[in-house]
Amino acid sequence: MQLPYYDFGSWLGEHLPFKVQKLPLDLGFTCPNRDGSVGRGGCIYCNNDAFVPSYAQSHIPLSRQIEQGKKFWGEKYGEMKYLAYLQAYSNTYSDIDTIRSKYEQVLANKDIVGIVIATRPDCISTNLLDYLEEVSRKKFLLVEYGIESTNDSTLKKINRMHDFACSKEAVFQTKARGILTGGHVILGLPGEDAEESLRQADDIASLQLDILKIHQLQIVKGTVLEKKYARHPFKLYTAEEYLKLVARYLEKMPPKMAVDRFVSQTPKRLLVAPNWNIKPQFFNKMLADYMKTNSMWQGKHHLMSSNGD
Repeated sequence: MQLPYYDFGSWLGEHLPFKVQKLPLDLGFTCPNRDGSVGRGGCIYCNNDAFVPSYAQSHIPLSRQIEQGKKFWGEKYGEMKYLAYLQAYSNTYSDIDTIRSKYEQVLANKDIVGIVIATRPDCISTNLLDYLEEVSRKKFLLVEYGIESTNDSTLKKINRMHDFACSKEAVFQTKARGILTGGHVILGLPGEDAEESLRQADDIASLQLDILKIHQLQIVKGTVLEKKYARHPFKLYTAEEYLKLVARYLEKMPPKMAVDRFVSQTPKRLLVAPNWNIKPQFFNKMLADYMKTNSMWQGKHHLMSSNGD
């Protein structure tokens, strides 16, 4: 079935000659808004336990994380190759020698054919980009920046401790090296309604990312946001409202920007709200059906909104 959006699986198939599975790993890094470098407490919505599998823990040696992860995913999907997914915290937040050492440990495994690096836009340097450019010439390498919002007021409110200009500069510098570059945004952050998200869609489209991740705001236990929500509950999207917003958001995206995901799933033991109880693959189908029914497709309004492709 032809999808009304450019899905990550299709994009991967154009870059790799075999099927791959992301293999989450924890390299033991932290974030500058946690350790006091620029702030403390981290992002108000963040609890890494909500998305990191049990085998991917920083106290477990990397070699063991990899083997346990391969066993976990191999039992579900059979034999395949893997992309090391450095998802927990900011995976470029260290000195270059430490980063190089840990990345090389990961890439030395014969079943790992590439690496996906989640990080913050304020955690890059010329030396780091030199190294990542070097690796990208030999292996699949994708850098994913947490952008979250293009509204500086919101970024301050959620304790990101960087502005959107920082995100733009990081994306520009990374893409200039020929490195595959992705971004992550959250729809429904406090104070942002659907119209604000659609205004920001033009900002995101202008970055010309290779990959975009979108997901809904979730209230997760053990976060500052949980406490704020308990004191002063605010609007959270229903699944139907969110689906319609994502469809309109995609219309503003460049048609060649692949979309990795639309929803996040927090374990029930950690989720406060909203409890949609919808698996990502089912949401994807509902979204595709809705867009087709309403003659919507990714990029439909991109030229109109950003004067380019």
